[in-house]
Amino acid sequence: MNYALIMAGGSGTRLWPMSRSALPKQLIPFIGGKSLLQLAFERLDGLVPVEQRYICAGLQHEEAICAAVPGFLRERFLGEPTGRDTLNAIGLGAAVIGQSDPEAVIAVFTADHIIEPPGRFREIVAHGFRLAERHANMLVTFGITPTTAATSYGYLQLGSPIDESARVVQQFKEKPDLATARTYLDAGAECYLWNSGMFVWRAATLLDCLRRYAPENSAGLEKIGRAWSTPQKDNVLASVFPTLKKISVDFAVMEPASRDPLVQVAAVPMPLHWLDVGSWPAFGETCAHDGQDNAIGGGRVLALKTRGTLIASSDARHLITTIGCEDLIIIHTPDATLVCRKDQAEAIKELHRLVGERFGKEFL
Repeated sequence: MNYALIMAGGSGTRLWPMSRSALPKQLIPFIGGKSLLQLAFERLDGLVPVEQRYICAGLQHEEAICAAVPGFLRERFLGEPTGRDTLNAIGLGAAVIGQSDPEAVIAVFTADHIIEPPGRFREIVAHGFRLAERHANMLVTFGITPTTAATSYGYLQLGSPIDESARVVQQFKEKPDLATARTYLDAGAECYLWNSGMFVWRAATLLDCLRRYAPENSAGLEKIGRAWSTPQKDNVLASVFPTLKKISVDFAVMEPASRDPLVQVAAVPMPLHWLDVGSWPAFGETCAHDGQDNAIGGGRVLALKTRGTLIASSDARHLITTIGCEDLIIIHTPDATLVCRKDQAEAIKELHRLVGERFGKEFL
């Protein structure tokens, strides 16, 4: 059977002060009144039945996730006692699902993307399912057409065709420097695609790769998988999961797999509107804009002689007024307010760390 695993961990520190430990970015209802996780779950309608959709996230967010995603089944929640990066989140899903269905084919998604149109998205993912079903040794990834020389994304170097759209991935190029990223962009989408972080594979194939490339992680994850439907589940999860090496699936599996003659890594292009909502400037792209290119992301706003500024509040009743502002980010919450220049948005992550050092967990 076909399954879906949505990874909904991560702290979203670059979206502080709205993103907090109790309500991280994937649960904030700031995209037309819906959360990123809810949108990710709804995109699967007509592709994967609800009873075959899993969400992997921090154990502390179980109640919030079950309340925030209509139709989600609590027994399909995979709770991480602590974050151990994407390899272990995905490996946990494969171990648990594969234990009950050895023939499972799993599509992996993240909970921080805007992808449109959803109908075309489902068609492309269905193509990925078919590839993984036909080729037992195939790991399928989905590639996004680069629009900038981004250094925060990994790149897929494309090789020979597999079918009418899928291509062999010759190599994963993780987060290149700016000069290298420019050469990839100039080479065009026929040569390089952004790594979307979305995959399809057989559970058995991924678990086999883990045994060969990351044997210590594999042993722990399979131990958890065997215990999942037993009374020992909670104790095994709590004792084993935090000890697993923290590493991404890209470094631990996809890079060595692209060099492994026993495995075929395939890229299916996904030429859609794709936005990784990982920062306030990215969020601004989802907002309505006024005649002065101000992005209004919630709350009451009166912007006088203001241009190119993102203004958002988590309190619909709160009024934010500006005069003579340009290219700023202004984010209001009941207990913390952020004001910064757009070109300093990457520094919010550092600011988040300093807030924790100065004020403790109160504002985190």
